[in-house]
Amino acid sequence: MNQTSKPWSARLAPYRRPDNKRAVIEIAITVVPFIMLWLVVLWLLHIGMVTTHIAALLALIPAGGLMVRLFIIQHDCGHGSMFSSRRANDWTGRVLGVVTLTPYEYWKNLHAAHHAHSGNLDRRGMGDIDTLTVEEYLSKGFFGRLLYRLYRHPAVMFGLGPAYLFLLRHRLPIGAMTAGHKPWISSIANNLGIIVISAIVIYLTSWSTFLLIQIPIVVLGASIGVWMFYVQHQFEETHWDRSQNWKHESAALHGSSYYDLPKPLMWITGNIGIHHVHHLSSRIPFHKLPQVIKDHPELANIGRLTLMESLRCVKLALWDEHKQELISFRDLKVGYAKAA
Repeated sequence: MNQTSKPWSARLAPYRRPDNKRAVIEIAITVVPFIMLWLVVLWLLHIGMVTTHIAALLALIPAGGLMVRLFIIQHDCGHGSMFSSRRANDWTGRVLGVVTLTPYEYWKNLHAAHHAHSGNLDRRGMGDIDTLTVEEYLSKGFFGRLLYRLYRHPAVMFGLGPAYLFLLRHRLPIGAMTAGHKPWISSIANNLGIIVISAIVIYLTSWSTFLLIQIPIVVLGASIGVWMFYVQHQFEETHWDRSQNWKHESAALHGSSYYDLPKPLMWITGNIGIHHVHHLSSRIPFHKLPQVIKDHPELANIGRLTLMESLRCVKLALWDEHKQELISFRDLKVGYAKAA
């Protein structure tokens, strides 16, 4: 069989093998700079000058980026792609979950559901951005539409929402966490780990120092992470199908973007912008994703978004089943004005 006639799952199989040595290196070159930046911010705040406070604020930005990279490593552990050992993946994921404020088992199961149903209009609501169709939105009353508009507002979607999700929602066994005892255990164990580590850091520094450094890093990292997840599925060329027409490979290729960021940003976000490849084969370690694009250049032209192009995605809010595209609230208003 010709290589190009094979399904992508078969063509990408050679990249799926974990590399234990590389995994340790990737963790080290993420954790060490993260700790160093934390200490740098601590030192700058201790000096107490206006200029050093400004420098501390600037240093929080790459620290937040490294928080995202730690999350991507945890994410790969959940897919079983970081280490060859399941135990190594799980325990690394649990430990990193304490730093990223994310219950590992709970999130792993929720994310698996996202991969199983991504792009399926009939299976929305599992680990994804809530998205209504035009018909669903119009069928709601005034308060239903208002709540959805608030949810999709950039200040909520990329500010208040991520902060709530990581600081509060992951702490409480509500919603999807009530499905059996495992999510409860995952949440409680994660909370206990956070309490222990936080107590140690607070003992060595102070309450105020901890709140001034760690909370901004978490909130900034959460906002960056949600933005990444958003543009990987909420873009102009994305696609959804009903269950009877949904196919995994098509959903991965056309429902996930290739967020072609500058190399420094691609590195700090763990190459997760190569999202269509990740959905084609989630067992590929994040550090191998650029090699897939290099070896299969045809993938570089599918769903490609640049940094500037991605800013247009913010306005997208509703799936128009007739046009088969995401549209904005303004597009809906203009469309109905023309129809009238």
